[in-house]
Amino acid sequence: MAAIIQGIGAATALTSANSLNTKKSLFANSRRSLSEKKGRLFVVRSDGRLSCGLNGRGGRAEQLITNAVDAKEDAAAASTSSKPGHELLLFEALREGLEEEMDRDPTVCVMGEDVGHYGGSYKVTKGLAPKYGDLRVLDTPIAENSFTGMGIGAAMTGLRPVIEGMNMGFLLLAFNQISNNCGMLHYTSGGQFKIPVVIRGPGGVGRQLGAEHSQRLESYFQSIPGIQMVACSTPYNAKGLMKAAIRSDNPVILFEHVLLYNLKERIPDEEYVLNLEEAEMVRPGEHVTILTYSRMRYHVMQAAKTLVNKGYDPEVIDIRSLKPFDLYTIGKSVKKTHRVLIVEECMRTGGIGASLTAAITENFHDYLDAPIVCLSSQDVPTPYAGTLENWTVVQPPQIVTAVEQLCQ
Repeated sequence: MAAIIQGIGAATALTSANSLNTKKSLFANSRRSLSEKKGRLFVVRSDGRLSCGLNGRGGRAEQLITNAVDAKEDAAAASTSSKPGHELLLFEALREGLEEEMDRDPTVCVMGEDVGHYGGSYKVTKGLAPKYGDLRVLDTPIAENSFTGMGIGAAMTGLRPVIEGMNMGFLLLAFNQISNNCGMLHYTSGGQFKIPVVIRGPGGVGRQLGAEHSQRLESYFQSIPGIQMVACSTPYNAKGLMKAAIRSDNPVILFEHVLLYNLKERIPDEEYVLNLEEAEMVRPGEHVTILTYSRMRYHVMQAAKTLVNKGYDPEVIDIRSLKPFDLYTIGKSVKKTHRVLIVEECMRTGGIGASLTAAITENFHDYLDAPIVCLSSQDVPTPYAGTLENWTVVQPPQIVTAVEQLCQ
């Protein structure tokens, strides 16, 4: 606790597819013919709920589900009961990763509102306070700027704090600490201090949570020097990214989507840690590269079923690392498909998609046969009404249309 208190003072002191019609002339000669399109079949969940379930196989495209949150290939349709490992929901995988790191390293601690005996707003820290005590699992007042600064100061003195924002939108109150201290102190101190802190919490468009609780802060934080950003999308990568973020000597912001917490997956029994700067190849393909992350991964995979049945062969990449981008994996795909579609839930203006478009254009422009298309959320406050809320977020039918236009 003394280290934490010392740290307080230390921290204190120190819709886009339509644009193709006008831009296609820039890419008149396509390098790759789409005449030979593979007819791979996907098994895709057919309900809009969060629980992970696989339906039977079918040879024809089904109606697209606007709330789709999961989709898997045929190979994943086999029963998981015979596979090694254990099944966890995404929030349980986050907890398991956090608990393993707290067992391994006594300097790892957790702080935030209701993270202690209540177990966190989404139960990610449930059961940790009785096991590790109130000093390592610290309940804080409703004062985001203060406890974020306390966590940054604790990191400066040798601890590895995991700071939970009850909702990512609330962390706007701590923006000064995150930008001026968390991201910059290693540089401004001449390397005297490291800031091994993890900032995590739920965000994204939920189900009628209103504008203030539907924030996507990736675009806010991406411009801060010294900050790494990752977004989890499955129980497997949630645990692996949590462990990697805690072990990193850099400040890491871990984005979790509120609608993915109850997603279930079988993960390995043995320990594993993922690379914070590596994208995931979700589905290999030949005709178009679709880059996405977080919840939109499942909207893309829902659309992929229809695209495959129409004869297209999309390559789907979950970029996972929002800063820095894994340009090796992305570039390798672009050089193969020569077409790029970006699908994000972030806002269109100044979002991750805009930065990704710029990075691809700067590094792989000569390999593109068509202009990059970016599908993003509309630049409006997220409505409370469910039907209007759906209209503001990219839906699978829009992805299908964009790919069809992109591959003409």
